[in-house]
Amino acid sequence: MSKTARLGIGIKQLFRLKQIAGVVMRGSLLKLIVSGAVALGAVAVVATTSVPLRAADPTAVGLWEQVDENSGKPESWFKIVERNGAYEGNLVKIFQRPGEDENWVCSKCEGAEKGAPVLGLALIKGMKRNGMSYEDGTIMDPRDGSIYRALMKLSPDGQKLEVRGYLGISLFGRSQVWNRLPDNALGPQPAGARPAPKGGAQKKQ
Repeated sequence: MSKTARLGIGIKQLFRLKQIAGVVMRGSLLKLIVSGAVALGAVAVVATTSVPLRAADPTAVGLWEQVDENSGKPESWFKIVERNGAYEGNLVKIFQRPGEDENWVCSKCEGAEKGAPVLGLALIKGMKRNGMSYEDGTIMDPRDGSIYRALMKLSPDGQKLEVRGYLGISLFGRSQVWNRLPDNALGPQPAGARPAPKGGAQKKQ
């Protein structure tokens, strides 16, 4: 075989080797890209799962204690619930004072509530939530059946609830700050308290 023919064969072999090397390199590069994508995906999954979920904002739902502004002793407990987008508060416990009627009824209430036991009545009605505030509701004074417009505002930590009743505009009203109680506080009843049938509050001007 002539020198020129051998040189031609060598060049062809070299060209084929280059083609094979190119295929191998492209395959390796593709594997590297895929491996990198998988690794990045794994990092993203770990990062996503390791970020703690943001706790839901507290709501007024729960058990609340109203205390006497002068003595600091508890007067009553209210249980606030949400029904169909509106919040209402039932009187679920009364701390009776000596001589008070244990069978207190709302003799001056109107409608179906007239003559009903005060214990268990929904005194707070129709509150609409707006962030940490509750608006457009009413609150009733069971002593005389008077109904006032009402607002409520929850503290950022969810442990205090400002309840304000007013006539006309909220500027002319009165507020109390109620204290949140554990949900299971309605378990064993302390002496002097009368629980509702099944079914530190400071005043502000």
